[in-house]
Amino acid sequence: MKDDILHNLAVINNRIKNACAKSGRNTDEVKLLLATKTVSAERIKIVLEHGQTLIAENKVQELKEKYEELKDTSHKNHFIGHLQTNKIKDILKYDVTCVQSLDRLELAEKLHQRLLTENRTMDVLIQVNTSNEESKFGIDPGEAIELTRKISHYPTLKIKGLMTIGLFSAESEKVRACFKILKNLQQDIIRENIPNVEMKELSMGMSGDLETAIEEGATIVRVGTAVFGARIYPDSYYWNEGRNEGKTNNQA
Repeated sequence: MKDDILHNLAVINNRIKNACAKSGRNTDEVKLLLATKTVSAERIKIVLEHGQTLIAENKVQELKEKYEELKDTSHKNHFIGHLQTNKIKDILKYDVTCVQSLDRLELAEKLHQRLLTENRTMDVLIQVNTSNEESKFGIDPGEAIELTRKISHYPTLKIKGLMTIGLFSAESEKVRACFKILKNLQQDIIRENIPNVEMKELSMGMSGDLETAIEEGATIVRVGTAVFGARIYPDSYYWNEGRNEGKTNNQA
């Protein structure tokens, strides 16, 4: 198990390195986020003990189940799933440092109120539905600037950038179009010069399309099964995640 996971991790890191080189980007500009949906704490600890520091869960229940076993191993935990307002207290309890899936004002307001009571702040990314699919969460691209402007009024929420899932397709140019939408939106928001808003992070791209995402400006790529699943090889093209597992599939 350990050998397979470390082999897969090396493959993914090498793909990121090669994609950065091809795009004329520094590898320091792109972070690997390991999506740990359904992955045991035992398997997660393998990557944390070998230089990886950034993981993410889709479901609050999995955060709870793995928290005790992982809390003493240095890492940062993002949340990439659809967040229900009644789960906000758990997100804070289990040390999530960034919610990448902020997609509506009601959630922002309730998250802000909870953070106020705990005298805390939190990094957030605005999730955008760039594929125009009903099966995916995220704000419509045409409404994203206004949502960002409204969320910027909450001082506890530190907006760091944008996230999208993109289209599940083997046609790379269709996937690229989603990433271009997010990149263009980032630039539009930067031009708006909204106080309390940074646009440094673009979380987009998964195991099957990370090269395309990096070419289009991704700063965070989300990879899950391609690391934690069966052994993979550098010359393969992978689509390990289900095409549509409903509206909770924010994994890589």
